[in-house]
Amino acid sequence: MENSAIKQRISRLLHALSDFTSRAGVAAAVFVLLLGFSIALSVMGFPANWEVGFATVVSLITLLMLFVIQHTQSRHQKVLQLKLDELIRASPNADDFLVHIEAAHDNELIERELGQVAHHESLREGEELEVIEFKRNPEES
Repeated sequence: MENSAIKQRISRLLHALSDFTSRAGVAAAVFVLLLGFSIALSVMGFPANWEVGFATVVSLITLLMLFVIQHTQSRHQKVLQLKLDELIRASPNADDFLVHIEAAHDNELIERELGQVAHHESLREGEELEVIEFKRNPEES
């Protein structure tokens, strides 16, 4: 089986798991399960091996969910970024250098953010807009 096919199957599995675990019914079932386990632990006198087993299972589920959430959020972020890039490309007045700006150096991001803040402040104060020139190459500093 091809490597990309394996990646696609794993990705589909992670998304299916994310969709399943994000349902309210699953959260309610987990709550009931935890409540029942807590009651059973207290009735049995809190056996140490049960507590260790429970802690191990919870740790494994937590680690798995961390990867599930990270994978799905990363994919959603890429999709959203592609949509925003397409909007920038479609707008005739947009700055084309904003497409794929997430790969820019921190200095350029800070410079552009400060420019946006100054722009919005000038709009609030009713001043004339100041045109801010951005350097195309971060090494020009």
